[in-house]
Amino acid sequence: MTYIEISENPLDVKTCIDMVLTPETGGINVFVGSVRNITKGKKVVRLEFEAYRSMALKEMKKIAESIEMKWPVLNIVIHHRTGVLSVGEIPVIIAVSAAHRDAAFSACQFAIDQLKEKVPIWKKEIFEDGEEWVSAHP
Repeated sequence: MTYIEISENPLDVKTCIDMVLTPETGGINVFVGSVRNITKGKKVVRLEFEAYRSMALKEMKKIAESIEMKWPVLNIVIHHRTGVLSVGEIPVIIAVSAAHRDAAFSACQFAIDQLKEKVPIWKKEIFEDGEEWVSAHP
């Protein structure tokens, strides 16, 4: 099962873990992105995330479908937050369950890498001395 979400509400790690846990699960890998207080030596005050929601959801679904074709996973969560986030808050959670750890690790790494590369989500970094729009992917 795949659970994809883009929301302005806070994301919860335990909820995401519970969503992927099944009796067949032998391993769960979770990536949690958090807002850090320094970027390139500049103090971060907050981040603002925006998404092209319909396209982002489609791309997130494609990522999950690719994972299911490449690895024997059980469940996948890809959740991203939009709006204004303070230092320490969570903008992204990816959780993957599988019978064996190798599939869970590989699929989770693939998911975050693909999300950053392909999903139309942008962030504005607000610093003490200015701001800068940055795509969430390089």
